[in-house]
Amino acid sequence: MKACKTTPHSQSKRKFLLFCAGLTALYPIIRFLGFSIPRKPRIIELSKTLTTTGFHIGPDYILFDNGKDAWALSRKCTHLGCTINYHEKKGILECPCHQSRFATDGKVLHGPAKKRLARYNVEKLKDDGGYIVTI
Repeated sequence: MKACKTTPHSQSKRKFLLFCAGLTALYPIIRFLGFSIPRKPRIIELSKTLTTTGFHIGPDYILFDNGKDAWALSRKCTHLGCTINYHEKKGILECPCHQSRFATDGKVLHGPAKKRLARYNVEKLKDDGGYIVTI
């Protein structure tokens, strides 16, 4: 019987194939570990109409109403997650941590934040003048 000779090329090919097979076997496990259950939306009912100022500040959102449309923005800064404040006289939203500034539509006016603020769905109630904000 003749012994089969293994060359360095065939050994490196075998190692490469075993490495690929190992990755293929680990892929489902890695996907499972990265899985997260999507959170349920929070529904907030605001039973009052907004004053003449046209805004309402909640703990997680700022609700705006210009008479035609109503929208809500997150109060969480997209830079590091600080709670944003609204400066009514200037008409801007500002982060107290690093002075990122946002327009009332959520666009970034001044960094270091790069992403716009999250916008939440708002439904105006016709009967009593309230709002439903879905976060």
